[in-house]
Amino acid sequence: MEEKENDMIRLVNVNKSFGDLHVLKDVNLSVKEGEKLVIIGPSGSGKSTSIRCMNFLERPTSGDVYIAGEKMTHKNCTRLIRENVSMVFQQFNLYPHMTVLKNLTLAPVMLKLASKQEAEETAYKYLEVVGLKNKADAYPTQLSGGQQQRVAIARALCMKSKIILFDEPTSALDPEMVQEVLEVMIRLSKENITMVVVTHEMGFAREVADRIVFMDDGRIAEEGTPEHFFTNAQNKRTREFLSKIL
Repeated sequence: MEEKENDMIRLVNVNKSFGDLHVLKDVNLSVKEGEKLVIIGPSGSGKSTSIRCMNFLERPTSGDVYIAGEKMTHKNCTRLIRENVSMVFQQFNLYPHMTVLKNLTLAPVMLKLASKQEAEETAYKYLEVVGLKNKADAYPTQLSGGQQQRVAIARALCMKSKIILFDEPTSALDPEMVQEVLEVMIRLSKENITMVVVTHEMGFAREVADRIVFMDDGRIAEEGTPEHFFTNAQNKRTREFLSKIL
């Protein structure tokens, strides 16, 4: 795959196996700066593993991952992730014994990315973005699932990352809470942040994605614009998948 200057993420011939289970099979994928990429596909197709390889939560069995043009290695992955990548998980992964404000300021202060005052100013700014400025002193257990996920998004923003990865961010939420999280993500999509989103929310994919990738059996089976996917999908498996969830 030819490297382009504005590629923020690039996977080159990435394979990932867990024992005898071959989960990713020669995945080649690039994401441009500011692009909103949505990855869809059936359970077990390799979507979440792909996104976890992008920040080395899973290390490829073979193949290479590039972030901001730099090849990720064992030695430099911590620095590259700290400088460029944040992630929002299915489960919110907030510290229950810390207030919302403390959850947001902990990493920037510990990593010496900001002073305590700067980190708090940034935290309040992004809590306002996600509509939760009045919850700064609350604890995660006092919040709904949707509110906790919005806090998790604010936490990712506080790292001022160029890339935010979303691994099925609404899958653990009650249906009535899904829309409040999607609305925050839709607002974020207007910013110059590179977003990679694994999701089953097709309305979100149609509205936000610059490009959609469909994965099946560990491979990229089809990719294209939302218009292509929802009106003219070519791959038989893609059409079967969409027919079941639309």
